[in-house]
Amino acid sequence: MKILHTSDWHLGHQLHGYQRDYEHQQFLDWLADTLEREQVDALLVAGDIFDSANPPASAWRMLYRFLARLAKSLPDLNVVMTGGNHDSPSKLDAPHELLKAFDLHLVGGISRDEQGQLDMDRLLVPLTNRSGATTAWVLAVPFLRSSDLRTEDLGEDDDRLIKGVEILYRQVTDAARAIRQPGQALIGMGHVYMASGQLSEMSERRVLGGNQHALPASVFPDDLCYAALGHLHLAQRVAKKEHIRYCGSPLPLSMSERHYKHQVVVLELDGESLSDITPIPVPRVVDMLKVPADPQPLEQALKALKALATEDSPRETQPYLEVPVLLDKPQAMLREKVLQALEGKAVRLAKITTHYRQQQDTPSLAHQRLSEVSPQQVFALSWQQKYDGQPPNAMCEAFEQLLTRIDDEEDK
Repeated sequence: MKILHTSDWHLGHQLHGYQRDYEHQQFLDWLADTLEREQVDALLVAGDIFDSANPPASAWRMLYRFLARLAKSLPDLNVVMTGGNHDSPSKLDAPHELLKAFDLHLVGGISRDEQGQLDMDRLLVPLTNRSGATTAWVLAVPFLRSSDLRTEDLGEDDDRLIKGVEILYRQVTDAARAIRQPGQALIGMGHVYMASGQLSEMSERRVLGGNQHALPASVFPDDLCYAALGHLHLAQRVAKKEHIRYCGSPLPLSMSERHYKHQVVVLELDGESLSDITPIPVPRVVDMLKVPADPQPLEQALKALKALATEDSPRETQPYLEVPVLLDKPQAMLREKVLQALEGKAVRLAKITTHYRQQQDTPSLAHQRLSEVSPQQVFALSWQQKYDGQPPNAMCEAFEQLLTRIDDEEDK
């Protein structure tokens, strides 16, 4: 069996105000072509299908057109999609019964019965080969919010979030072991932040309360032949294990990701074992530029922009541009001066990054845009300015819990 692993599509995403429907449609067309060319048997999408809990109608249409094409061109394809922290569980689960009729499994969130037992029928998805025989079981676990976990019986020394995730994965794995037959593989899915994972700057939201709750690789038992992960946008292995992987996002979701080698991952099974893993690069249809390459004084930066050579192209295919500028103090009419230097050039100004020559060691966020700083940075600086020194771990954890609660409320 051949399986394709992808994640973090973020349909409906805007980059500094620019719609990205063209890029997403090009990716979905390429992905459908790849599935057909490679004769893939199963497609796994590990969360963050959409960029927000309330995606635009155009993003839903894009997804449904993609699924409709697969239903026609690859009627035997197994499709398993799980929700991420950007997705709304209830909205993803709403079309479940309809999609299930076409053998498309979309799992937005976990559900429990009146006794608190997990609905394993939703979380365990069989993968069948072209003759209809079950060859593998997928543990289709979506992004887990703190309210999904059961931590009442844990000791005081346990990290309740990490232990709660471990318990849930163990329960799902035990249920899969109970129904699997000899020769059938077990494949895990998760939208999580794993310990040692490399975060992308500015484009990934917290998972399970922040970095202090990074999950260990031991969450996934040894008898899983592969763990298909989502959330981190840089493709990478976890804990140097080949079979536990983030495939990464197919598109750069911030200007800091312009050097990422975006990809999907194709894996092949031989019975219960993983026989091969092959990354396939995703072609980038819209380039990302940084001019000048390093922060330069305004006069030199404007000179570099005027010398920038571009080719005429439709608006949706024009490169995104970041302009780093080195200043002594805030500069009036900065954006207007940059736009004037770019007049007639086929680029889209996405971001002007201002860097200041600091005359003192005291940290400051005064000259940074709100979109360029994290809540944690603001909290740490505010604490330092008011109380002198870094906030204690207990306060950082309390702040992270508050942010997680806010995220959970926004996602409902």
